Amino acid sequence: MASERLSQVSGHLTNSYGRGLLAGEVAIITGASCAQGIGRSAALLFAKEGAKVVVSDLDEKKAQIVVDEIKAAGGDALAVGGDVGADDFPEKVIGATIKKYGKINHIVNNAGFTYDRMLHTTPDDAFDVILKIHVRAPFRLIRAAAPYFRIKGNTENRSIINVSSTSGLHGNVGQANYAAAKSAVIGLTKTVCKEWGPFGVRANTVAFGFVQTRLTAAKEAGASIEIDGKKVALGIPGGGKSGPAAAATIPLQRGATPDEAAASVLFLASPLAAYVSGHTLEVTGGAGI
Repeated sequence: MASERLSQVSGHLTNSYGRGLLAGEVAIITGASCAQGIGRSAALLFAKEGAKVVVSDLDEKKAQIVVDEIKAAGGDALAVGGDVGADDFPEKVIGATIKKYGKINHIVNNAGFTYDRMLHTTPDDAFDVILKIHVRAPFRLIRAAAPYFRIKGNTENRSIINVSSTSGLHGNVGQANYAAAKSAVIGLTKTVCKEWGPFGVRANTVAFGFVQTRLTAAKEAGASIEIDGKKVALGIPGGGKSGPAAAATIPLQRGATPDEAAASVLFLASPLAAYVSGHTLEVTGGAGI
């Protein structure tokens, strides 16, 4: 019975979305470099589902590698490099998108990193830069895109998806800055939902738990990014999150892969979530319940 029902659902999807869930739509995805991560996986998955993808990253060369992957698979994509926190970034990425594709259907604010310190030792700059990248940058990109979303009578599938974290829902030791930012972006998303809903635009947040990326790998591996001229080491000291101990509090007993995380972003962007807005989707393997 279950297999028969699954076959029926699959058939409905094939008939309704034969060219892909996002066929003909245009998506901007930030933080989508070739490095292992959710952004790259989302870009590849969106393209596979028919979207034209604007791949944005701090390092344009790494963004171009993802674009080349998409094109090699028969998709359509554009690389736009730049710091999401820069004053001119929103105009740059939106201008490039409109020039090439003429419209925007989805914005996925995925770019980000952690800069962990215990609260009592967190300097102002470590607090400020995390809020700049995780809250101010999404706000400014969404605001700049308003003319292409707030269009009366536009019935195309359109959405804003902001990436949050379980740290923003529950707080986390050593992450006062990150938890504050990831909580704030949920409030931002709910406001977009209420203000842009009358224009047919959906706005949702996805709050990830443990996902296997550079941010959860061992800091000793040496991954880093440069923000405002300062090198910031990525990862977790002492070996990162891996093995049974890391998964002990997760009912599914493992962390998510970037592809699994990206699938939840695709769901929120797709017509399958046509009546989902203002929601925070927790993708945690059951952790935190």
